[in-house]
Amino acid sequence: MRLTVFGATGGVGQEIVRQARAAGHEVTAVVRDPARLPDGLRDTAPHTVVPLGDGAAVRAAVAGRDAVLSGLGARGRRAGGVAERLTGQVLRAMEAEGGGRLLVVSAAPLGPEPADEPFPDRVVRRLIGAVLKEVYADLARMEAALAASATDWTSVRPPKLTNGPLTGAYRTVVGGTPRSGRSLARADVAHAMLALIDDPSTVKQGVGVAY
Repeated sequence: MRLTVFGATGGVGQEIVRQARAAGHEVTAVVRDPARLPDGLRDTAPHTVVPLGDGAAVRAAVAGRDAVLSGLGARGRRAGGVAERLTGQVLRAMEAEGGGRLLVVSAAPLGPEPADEPFPDRVVRRLIGAVLKEVYADLARMEAALAASATDWTSVRPPKLTNGPLTGAYRTVVGGTPRSGRSLARADVAHAMLALIDDPSTVKQGVGVAY
């Protein structure tokens, strides 16, 4: 497949590029600073320097692609509208090209709380939600923009992200949230996103992923 990856210098984005290349896909990594790509990815994956404020450049990056994957989002507690603003630019570019397949990273609290969630997990969910309130509000606005768009989108919603190795041993719930899902490695988030590209049941859906 021909894939474009936004946020390719972030933790999830790097893993998407690495795994997609290893699977034989043609990958364009959209970056603002190519120097931030690790040497291995910079050597093997073509990259495009795209100012995300440049609509024509973003549109060129998504034109004719089989799928667009995004790891765009806040890097700390203060979101500053990053996910909503940057993903909105990608959406507008894709709609100008007639739509297409888009997969983005969101977060578990954007999904429904499992009916059988143990009490301690519910408490932790609420505490984390209070601490990261601004980040989750930004992601909620991003997901609202997805829902209003013409793209075939999927929002992948992991819990706490770690730097653990790829395992492939995670749970997915289309339209829901895995019970007691507390963490997931960025490598497995990337794996899930790539695996869901061709899954029609996940189009215009949020997908909970967790160990």
